[in-house]
Amino acid sequence: MRAAGRLAADLLKYIETYVKPGVNTLELNNLCNEYTIKHGAISAPLNYKGFPRAICTSINDVVCHGIPKASDVLKEGDIINIDVTPILNGYHGDTSKTFKIGKVPPEIETLVSDTEKSMWIGIEQVKPGRRVNDISNAIDDFLTPRGYGIVTQLMGHGIGRKFHEEPQIPHFRQNKPLAKLQPGMIFTVEPMVNMGTPDVNFSKEDKWTVRTKDGKWSAQFEHTVLVTETGYEILTMPS
Repeated sequence: MRAAGRLAADLLKYIETYVKPGVNTLELNNLCNEYTIKHGAISAPLNYKGFPRAICTSINDVVCHGIPKASDVLKEGDIINIDVTPILNGYHGDTSKTFKIGKVPPEIETLVSDTEKSMWIGIEQVKPGRRVNDISNAIDDFLTPRGYGIVTQLMGHGIGRKFHEEPQIPHFRQNKPLAKLQPGMIFTVEPMVNMGTPDVNFSKEDKWTVRTKDGKWSAQFEHTVLVTETGYEILTMPS
């Protein structure tokens, strides 16, 4: 899992130099897939339950699961979340980041910054003996007073040999105790944060793309986290 996580992080770092105005998301997809194959891995999203691409590219009001396409050309002022999950030697590494394309409006700058902060606030709760709801509530306590909508229909998840395992990791308030954290557990923390309503629409056309219901923009950051004997280890840090 450490090797898979490191590869995922290196892949995200590699693609960052190509994320600029005039580039289309299919180009980003193809570069990521080539890098993944070159490093002895395969792209988990490709053909996963019919998903047609190697990565997810979610622009502006797309919350997640955006499908890379030649017609999606990045322009100054956009934001894009790129979500990568290579499988290396049978194990999954999963990470994502929201990139700003050139100069973005101040409120979008704040959205992106607060979303990343909220992920770290959630991760800082990870310690043996604590519970999943400690992660959820800490993230909610930071975001909700700032007026954001936290997506409730999509969550973090356990990960290992399978792409999605137990436990689920909600990023919004939980009023009941959830799974107790134990050394060796591995899961993603990946808050999806909307400028407006938390409500989303799932595309009827492609069955994948998730957009904010009110058309306002959304950001997301994600790391794969291991529960250690004394706290946590981020598995998706670049080498």
